[in-house]
Amino acid sequence: MTSLQPNRVSSSHSQSQQVLARHGKSFYWASKFLGAELAERAAQLYLFCRYVDDLADGDLPDRQESLKDIRHRLGGNVISAGPEIEAFMELASAYNIPLSAATELLDGMLSDQTPTAVADEAELLSYCHAVAGTVGLMMCRVLNCDEPRADSFAIDLGIAMQLTNISRDVLEDAKMNRRYLPASWTNATPEQIAAADVDCQQQVAQAISRLLDLSEHYYASAQLGIRLLPFRSRLSIAIALRVYRQIGRVLKRRKMVWWRARVMVTSSEKVWLSLRSMGDLWPKKVPPHQAQLHQHLQGLAGVQPR
Repeated sequence: MTSLQPNRVSSSHSQSQQVLARHGKSFYWASKFLGAELAERAAQLYLFCRYVDDLADGDLPDRQESLKDIRHRLGGNVISAGPEIEAFMELASAYNIPLSAATELLDGMLSDQTPTAVADEAELLSYCHAVAGTVGLMMCRVLNCDEPRADSFAIDLGIAMQLTNISRDVLEDAKMNRRYLPASWTNATPEQIAAADVDCQQQVAQAISRLLDLSEHYYASAQLGIRLLPFRSRLSIAIALRVYRQIGRVLKRRKMVWWRARVMVTSSEKVWLSLRSMGDLWPKKVPPHQAQLHQHLQGLAGVQPR
């Protein structure tokens, strides 16, 4: 394993931590328990993910071409894709981050460049793997996890968190002509959801409830796999899991009123959830991964063949 250049780390530290603190409050809170070195690596990975996500969701006229350039660069082509991508390439080289995972992340971002109307649960889970399960895989590497079994559980945590994201952001996504709620669950169009039509409020709420129920299977699996991580990383990931999971629980507590203010987890809840996470630190036997959770993900990055 090579090491990052000292001037790269010191110069990027402030930017990566600031971006994490501003845009990923739950992750920033959890990163405080990693220690300075691991927290910086995690923040640098977040910086890359945030950069491509902001590009995908932005209004630049050439954003699709820019995303394609980044994908080509990740695929090994010697082209200019910007300093943010070169910084990630250096990080990936230093910590053996699989570029197949980063490439699939770009595929997910590219899929968002056209109107989105997910058809069924299989398509939903494939998308969640692309934009978040892959991040779990990459995070395993920056946290020095060399246990192969951990990959499957890391994918599950990413999928669970993305399902939570979708549940929280239904209205915001619809305003960008995206509906990730499967058509097999609701026939509401992005236009109807964006308008928060009274006629569709209840059926959309029921679909969100199904999303949160589905996420629970992936959170439960990921929680088992935390004990495969190096001890230094377990508390931080356990906190991230519990805090993010709480978003869905708050949404349910508010009776799934998705058309109102965005759901947040309070600071006092974060402290309480952090204390509860202490119980996830101690070694216990981790059972085999539940293969059925990945039945729709065969052939994707990090997914073990059935």
